[in-house]
Amino acid sequence: MRTPRTVRAAENFGRVRLSRSFFMREFLFSEIACMQGMSNMPDDPELAIAAGRALCEHLLEPLQATFGRIAIRSGYRSSQVNGFGNEHDLSCASNEHNRARHGWDRRDADGGMGAMASIVIPWHMDRLREGGSWISLAWWIHDHLPYSELEFYPKLGAFNIAWHEMPKRRISSYADPRGVLTAPGHANHGGEHREHYPGYPALVMPPPFRRDD
Repeated sequence: MRTPRTVRAAENFGRVRLSRSFFMREFLFSEIACMQGMSNMPDDPELAIAAGRALCEHLLEPLQATFGRIAIRSGYRSSQVNGFGNEHDLSCASNEHNRARHGWDRRDADGGMGAMASIVIPWHMDRLREGGSWISLAWWIHDHLPYSELEFYPKLGAFNIAWHEMPKRRISSYADPRGVLTAPGHANHGGEHREHYPGYPALVMPPPFRRDD
């Protein structure tokens, strides 16, 4: 599959169904690309699709089945878009750091495939308004889902969630309390943490999805 270069090709690429609920088009919008007139299309569409499908099937679908609708804030970023964001302090890490993260079409230095999205879960957002903490959702995800990275932010209760074929299992936050919550080697990393998320729903796994292709 070639990088989409025309409107029709971009439309067809956006129609790719990643999972039961999610299509590629949802992950392609970028304010940087929109305002700067840049293309946000992958150099390796097939790798981007494979990584995006793993992210959706293993992480986003179970989250949506359990907590309700997920809003996508940022998903895939081309090297041009992400590089511009990094150079202009627009909340983008370097292209090298974002390989196999927001750079779905780029394997990391170890050859690993991965994908990241910035999302908002309205259920979680409402919980925060009632005095809850991002820590509760972080530990719930840690105990239930095969994530690689979680990064929480102050606005809207948004957070980055990443899937990787060699997961890091690291949680950090720019929202208070800031810092690293857990990572391999930390004393709190193993075991269950259900005391941190009382009242949270049980994990709901969506029915198996069979793609037409």
